[in-house]
Amino acid sequence: MAGGREIKTKIKSVQNTRKVTRALEMVSASKIRKAQDRMKSSRPYARLMRQLIGHVAQANSEFVHPFMAQREDIRRVGYIVISSDRGLAGGLNSTLFRRVLADMREWQSKGVEIDVVCVGQKATAFFRRLKVNLVASVTHLGEKPQVEQLIGVMKVMLDAFSESRLDRVFLCYNDFINTMAQKPRQDQLLPLPPSDALDTRHDWDYIYEPDAETVLNQVLTRYVESLVYQGVLENLASEHAARMVAMKSASDNATKLIGTLQLIYNKARQAAITQEISEIVGGAAAV
Repeated sequence: MAGGREIKTKIKSVQNTRKVTRALEMVSASKIRKAQDRMKSSRPYARLMRQLIGHVAQANSEFVHPFMAQREDIRRVGYIVISSDRGLAGGLNSTLFRRVLADMREWQSKGVEIDVVCVGQKATAFFRRLKVNLVASVTHLGEKPQVEQLIGVMKVMLDAFSESRLDRVFLCYNDFINTMAQKPRQDQLLPLPPSDALDTRHDWDYIYEPDAETVLNQVLTRYVESLVYQGVLENLASEHAARMVAMKSASDNATKLIGTLQLIYNKARQAAITQEISEIVGGAAAV
């Protein structure tokens, strides 16, 4: 059995760890409300953009935008992977990475090459270690991410798709369901998914002014930006929720461990006292 001093050192170490986990839990609990508010306020715009694109996809136009053209021969695909900048969020990032890697291996088994754009420090560090082509990354978006911070990495993928260097682009992030559940999600960003995946309750046609190409260039670019930005907000809310739950679990486990170590310490202390009493009694009897 370990000595009393060693056990006391372990107890002190676990207590210090519990202070850190409790602090992180409270920080995430205070930030999650604001993250949820930003996420929910952005959802209506993303939903209406998806609805508008569904209408545009069904419209009869002489001009077919490159973002709407389906390509049969898939030679190269791109992934925009959104992760957190910091760790200590349970299995939030690792679960997403496992899903993305499984999909990548499926494409690679068909001889398709992969390009990756990473949003977040964890995704950037993870995919740099793999044998994939990391073409761009952006990190440290902060608690109030802005669309302007994402334009650079999005333009890399949009230009590659427009120039036919990419045949499909996927968006991967953690979808916020509730505080206890976050689900990894992968959406086809480009070309536009099949019409049954979009909101096409109305079959509308449009009169484009000044022309269809100019209007669709603007609308489809805003559509992509809205989906990527919404994915960043969803992932940020998921990060705070996952960290809050993980740190609460860590704090509870630390409390249980401290109780166990305290019991062991009391037993060791009692054994040492009993041994001292036995030695004193034995010495007195010998005299």
